[in-house]
Amino acid sequence: MDDSNEWYRLNNEADVDSPALLIYVDHVRENIRSVIATMDDIRRLRPHIKTHKSPQVCTMMIDAGITKFKCATIAEAEMLAAAGARDILLAYQPIGPKVKRLAELVQEYPASSFSSLIDNLESASNLSSEFLKSNAALPVYIDLNVGMNRTGILPGAALPLFEACLMLRGITIVGLHAYDGHIRDVDYNERKKRCDEAFADVEKLQRELTTKFNRKIAIVVGGTPTFSIHNKRKDVDCSPGTFIYWDKGYDQILSEQQYQFAALVMARVISKPAPKIICLDLGHKAIASENPLNQRVYFLNGADLEPIGHSEEHMVFSCQKDYKIGDVFYGVPHHICPTVALHDQAAVVEKQKVTDYWHNISRNRKITI
Repeated sequence: MDDSNEWYRLNNEADVDSPALLIYVDHVRENIRSVIATMDDIRRLRPHIKTHKSPQVCTMMIDAGITKFKCATIAEAEMLAAAGARDILLAYQPIGPKVKRLAELVQEYPASSFSSLIDNLESASNLSSEFLKSNAALPVYIDLNVGMNRTGILPGAALPLFEACLMLRGITIVGLHAYDGHIRDVDYNERKKRCDEAFADVEKLQRELTTKFNRKIAIVVGGTPTFSIHNKRKDVDCSPGTFIYWDKGYDQILSEQQYQFAALVMARVISKPAPKIICLDLGHKAIASENPLNQRVYFLNGADLEPIGHSEEHMVFSCQKDYKIGDVFYGVPHHICPTVALHDQAAVVEKQKVTDYWHNISRNRKITI
């Protein structure tokens, strides 16, 4: 964490409209350096780019030597390919029109290697049929449900799916994927215990598949909460995402992960409707609002602010100090990923000055494909 006094404050804040998403490039660079330093082999690092959604940040990671990436949407995959990423895993099972869009993406960017997830035979068959039209075979990972109960097949039921998929000529199973985002205990030892227990089923399945089919089966595992556990394993790809910008939510529970806040929201006082009450221009459209009211934003220069109301364009706070109309606040989002998705562009900060604007192009559902 950068503790220097008011590192976040802009020298040209009067020229920057609000609400704004601010990206501190030096902190982004440091977070990339830090995440690479935690790995014994950079080739095992497969960052998820859903947090930043920026081609410029993708380029920064590629320039740092990262070659493998994970994403959640066709637009994010297209952004990665356009940035020159060599290995792109769509960590989402394509359904409906997404099947055809993925096939078109593969045709459009032959220099990139694409893969996706499956967790049932029907989806696998649909993918296979589409890719057979171009005499291709899409690499796929079997998505395993290791306790989150969001997507995936239970590890104990995955062997029959693997065997059935061997008959599908339009796909090739190359690995297993397991996301354990439900494991986020504050106590590291408890988190590690639960993580190891969940991963044991993944390893067991990998051994069974290797023994029975004499094939090397890769594993892509984890997200941010369990990254500091999985990164110590051998021969698995790790997929942290939030490290790139960091946020208050993970900073509060993952004490062993030391990254810098690289993305802040900037807001101004627009009204003082009553004594000791101020309103900022930081509505639902500018800050992620899925968490309780007191867990949405934390101001670096407004520790006395207590949120009491939130709507589309406004966020209302009680306060102890006497603030003025136009006063500027700098906030750390509790959850940065959906906050970024609310902003079509981000103001780039270098040496405490906004020098450029980056478009978060993959916040869109579609770029060209």
